[in-house]
Amino acid sequence: MNKNIKLAVAGAVLALSASAANAGIIIPAGEWTLDVNGNVNAFVNSTNVDPSRQKSATATGSALAISGLNGTSVKSIQTGLLPAWLGFTGKTRQNDLDVEFTISMQPGVSSNDVTGDGATAGAGGAVAGTNNTTFLNRQTYLSFGDKSWGSIKLGKDLGIYASDAILNDMTLLGVGSGAGLNSTINSTNGGIGSGYQYAAWKAQAAYTTPNFSGFQATVGITNPNQLGATGASSTLQTSYGLEGKASYTFAVNDVNGKVWVSGASYDASGTGYNSEQLWAADIGATLMLLA
Repeated sequence: MNKNIKLAVAGAVLALSASAANAGIIIPAGEWTLDVNGNVNAFVNSTNVDPSRQKSATATGSALAISGLNGTSVKSIQTGLLPAWLGFTGKTRQNDLDVEFTISMQPGVSSNDVTGDGATAGAGGAVAGTNNTTFLNRQTYLSFGDKSWGSIKLGKDLGIYASDAILNDMTLLGVGSGAGLNSTINSTNGGIGSGYQYAAWKAQAAYTTPNFSGFQATVGITNPNQLGATGASSTLQTSYGLEGKASYTFAVNDVNGKVWVSGASYDASGTGYNSEQLWAADIGATLMLLA
């Protein structure tokens, strides 16, 4: 028993994915199955900034959105694009429903303040907003459903729009872009801001269809206060955000692939500004050749 627990802990620590589908420590609890899962990762980085490719600091989310470095070599020890993760998942089958809950937290390893424990930095500290040691909470949701009609999710999870782009980023399990340049935040950037938009972690109520031979779709409403307001009254959302996506996964001979399309719509208004209807869409595909 002790040996099995030790191996499970090692597997959870070394796991390269925070997906609830990847088991860590499985604990039977009556009609529930509890899963403690997670990963720890850290990278030693040395990054040289090329001023000829440097972008404006207004390019939010870009690894190159840094001004004044001009060829500087930046050193850091930090978490990769997928942050360190500790998740708790419970699953059960009751009353002809598959029920699941997930709660997770994401600590970082980068700490550039003098104390090293966030006492003088991080949100609300001496360097407000650096967020280098703050525990993030990216998932807190409940879902229920059945294979015959789909599932409903309530709570906070990765946004629906643009989620496939980040989940299929080949740098997700590595350091990604932004190494060293943003070492004061919880993770690096991958292709966020330079290859795709950030899906973000959003409060949502979403419905996902059953899997029809590889085709699946999700549609939902998201919290109206998550459009990116910079102040309490600077941006007001008077209706829920609407997001949706559809994907098709296939396997042909030695090729596995996935194609997807997603979109979002938000109604935003701000103090002294007219109401604006915002729209966004993305389309993408991945192919994998099996050796």
